[in-house]
Order: sequence, then C-alpha cells, then structure tokens
Amino acid sequence: METITLAWRNIWRSRRRTIITLIAISFSLMLVQGFHNLAFGVYAQMIDSGVRSGSGHIAVYRGDYATSRDDRLSWELAGLKEKVTTLDGVRAALPRVYLLGLAQSSRESRGILLTGIDPVAENDINPLLKKIDAPELIRSLNGRDALVGNRLLTELKLKIGNKFVVTAQGPGKELVSELFRIRGVVKSGIREVDNSLVMVGRERAARLIGGPDSVHELAVILEHPDLEDKLTGEITSLLGNRENLSAVSWEVAMANLANAIKLDYASQKFIFLIIVLIVTIGVVNTLLMSVMERIREFGVILAVGATPGRLRRMVITEAFLIGVISMLLGNLLGILLTWYLADVGIDLRRFVPETMEFGGVVFDPVMRAAWDFSYMIKMSLYVLVLSVIASLYPAAKAARILPAEAMRHF
Repeated sequence: METITLAWRNIWRSRRRTIITLIAISFSLMLVQGFHNLAFGVYAQMIDSGVRSGSGHIAVYRGDYATSRDDRLSWELAGLKEKVTTLDGVRAALPRVYLLGLAQSSRESRGILLTGIDPVAENDINPLLKKIDAPELIRSLNGRDALVGNRLLTELKLKIGNKFVVTAQGPGKELVSELFRIRGVVKSGIREVDNSLVMVGRERAARLIGGPDSVHELAVILEHPDLEDKLTGEITSLLGNRENLSAVSWEVAMANLANAIKLDYASQKFIFLIIVLIVTIGVVNTLLMSVMERIREFGVILAVGATPGRLRRMVITEAFLIGVISMLLGNLLGILLTWYLADVGIDLRRFVPETMEFGGVVFDPVMRAAWDFSYMIKMSLYVLVLSVIASLYPAAKAARILPAEAMRHF
C-alpha cells in the first residue's frame, strides 16, 4: 500500500508531462475502439445484406459448385427445404436456380444471369426486392413474370410489360428458350448485377435444366449468425450422402466478400501497431525522465537502507497506475465515441451515390458502429500490459543507481 501511495505522488510531480502522456494513450485507445466498432458494425451490415441476397448464412451445394459455378451441378430438392425450415434457428430456406443465358428483345440481345427464385419467400428476405412495389413482384413459381436489372432493361430497349426471350443450354447441351414478360425492375447499385440480372419463378427456370424441382443452391437464412456452426452440423446430418451435397458457410460461398473483409481487418493491425508505439514511447519517456530527475533522491533512499528491488517495484507501480488511468479514461471516451457512431453514424450520402458497394455487396452509405465488447476489453488490457512492460527499462535503470554516485548528482 505504501508503494502505491508513493507511486501515486510521484506520477503527479510533473503534472503536465503525466497529463500529456495520459491524453495520448487514452485518445489512442479511444480511436482504436471506436473505429474498430465502426468497422465491426459496417461489416455486420454488409454480411447481413450479402447473405440475404446471396448464399445465406449457410448454403447447400452439389460438388464444387461454390467455386466452379458449373450450372450442370443441379440437384433435386426432394423436400429438403421443408426439413431445413423446421430446424430451430432457421428463419428461411431459399432454393435458387442460376443459369447463364442470352436475353433477346426484338432489337437487342445481351448475356444474362437467369435466377430462379421462390417469390413468396424471397420477397420478405431479399434486399434486392425491398424497393420494388408489390404489384411489380413475381407472382408464381411457374409463371412467365420476370424482374430485370435496370441497366439491362435500357440495353435491351424494353419497358415494363414488354416480352423477351431467354435462351440457355439445356441438360443435353441443346439450346432451350423461354418467353418472359417484364413485371418489374431491379436496381441493386452494382453495375454487374444491374447489367445482367433476370429473376423469374424457380420452377420456370428449372425447366431449362431438367425437372421443376431442380436447384443449384439452397440458401439458409438464420435467426442469428452465431448459430451458423451448430446448424451447419444439423443440415449436414439431414443431407447424409445424398447426391454429393454439402453445407458450406457464407465465407466459402461468398469468398469475394469474406476476403475483402479479411483484408480490411488486416489493415487495422497497422493502427494497433501505432497504439503500441504511442503507449510504449509515452510510458518510457515519462518514467525515464522521472527517474533521471530523481537520481539524487534515489541515492538517498538507497543510502538509508532501501533495496534496489523496492525502487524497481515503485517505478513499475507508477507505470501500472498510468496504465490504469489511461485504460479507464480511454474506455470512457471509446464508449462515448462508439455510442455516437452507433446512434448517429457517419453519413457519406453527400459524397457517394445512394448505395455503396464492397466485395460485391451493396450497403447503406450511413455507416454505423456496433458494440464489440470483447475487443474493447482486450485492447484495454493491452494498454495496461504495455504500460507495465514499457516501465521495465526505467525500473532497471533506477535499480542500478549507486548511492555514492547519486549523492553527487545535481
């Protein structure tokens, strides 16, 4: 207790230097916590948007379809959708058909990606369909209604209500065609999607690859992302050895998004290195200057019987107190910054279009933070530990002081 009391008094001997050190470390911790939580919230938003319009939290594929996108790797649902939907934690199971084809109007033709969906299920989940009015949505699994990307609509020189033909390669490599009528327009904000997307009823699309129950993907949307590992195992059990089917996570199914997020997270390590340098330099500078200013004092203390170990403990305790104060102040500032970023966010709508695209996924340009408490605690402990580690050199220097030489120091 006496060591703590002496250490507390010592760190406030040079009040200005100590305050500057505390401010530097606290603000560094605040920035790391705040901007990590901002990235954490934006990533969560992108993943949520991606899994709803893309593969789901878990996707069921045949063979290597996740990487090859070979439209020959279709398979029969055979009641699997209903079985998966009954699992606890599953919000929806969305069977889909994907086919590369050619869309032809009376005046133009363009390459497209034909996507067959279950309209009732997709309308409640898929963000691509949220902005489309109900009368313009696909009405049935087997009808000829189609939703077309807005850029594709312009390139084909068509309007809502016009008819067009889609030609694709059938299961026997023969060319097969279907006639569709444009029911509505999709505007995703992703150029590649808006240039090529055609959505139709799943059973109508499946006729181009075989039977009406054929699909390429079963996208499983979960109530909460934390259930992914548990439900992947349960879905795998339902599959058994059937048709070489497997359940994969969204990281595998949407590798572009997963890799983009990993790359962005890696850049945060650079910011972490900055806080390491600030904490280390700040603590070493403060304590080393304090030791140099008290050499004569330490000599007197040693002359009256104090041990070098006691001086070492006192300097380390000073660093510990600086670390604790910085940790508490930095956490308070980090909480306030995260609260602001979560409630108000950063509005980029003045500088970017209505939507932003990252890793092939569209997300809201109003960026909002989310709370990652485990990371905040971890960074706080890093600050405390780094403060103590940074004090080892000044503490060792204080312990090596010789009383006779110190008494002559001015």
